[in-house]
Amino acid sequence: MKAWRIILAILGILVLLYGIVNLFIHIPIQTLLMVAVWLVAALIIHDAVIAPSVVGVGWLLRRFLPDRARRYVQMGLIMGAAVTIIAIPMIIREGSQPPQKTLLIQNYAANLALLLGIIAGVTAAAYAVRVARDRSRPASSAPPSNDPVPDQLA
Repeated sequence: MKAWRIILAILGILVLLYGIVNLFIHIPIQTLLMVAVWLVAALIIHDAVIAPSVVGVGWLLRRFLPDRARRYVQMGLIMGAAVTIIAIPMIIREGSQPPQKTLLIQNYAANLALLLGIIAGVTAAAYAVRVARDRSRPASSAPPSNDPVPDQLA
């Protein structure tokens, strides 16, 4: 097993070096500088906006939702946020290019709303299945829950 790991690590490093060399050979320096600025801005936005927002939303969910529901809501919010982050540039730039130059001509805002609705529906259905499954089990075979029971609240 150790030999395979070493071989895979060497292959990964070689592919990385190949990509870096081709990047510097085929991409103009100004474009590389723009990419570097974009990467630094993405790092700053992540650390200054996204990470604190995730912590804040997690704290709110922990405070107002039971553990069982919180897991599903967090999953839905993470998927929705990822889809939204990908769609926002397309929504903002929609119509900025003539139809002949665009690869796909779509209503990205409507598609995002539809996809977010699907994510919400699947999340709610998955939670409903979990609740139904937990209710159908006998109390002795149910897994221990982290939800506080009334006698532990006092």
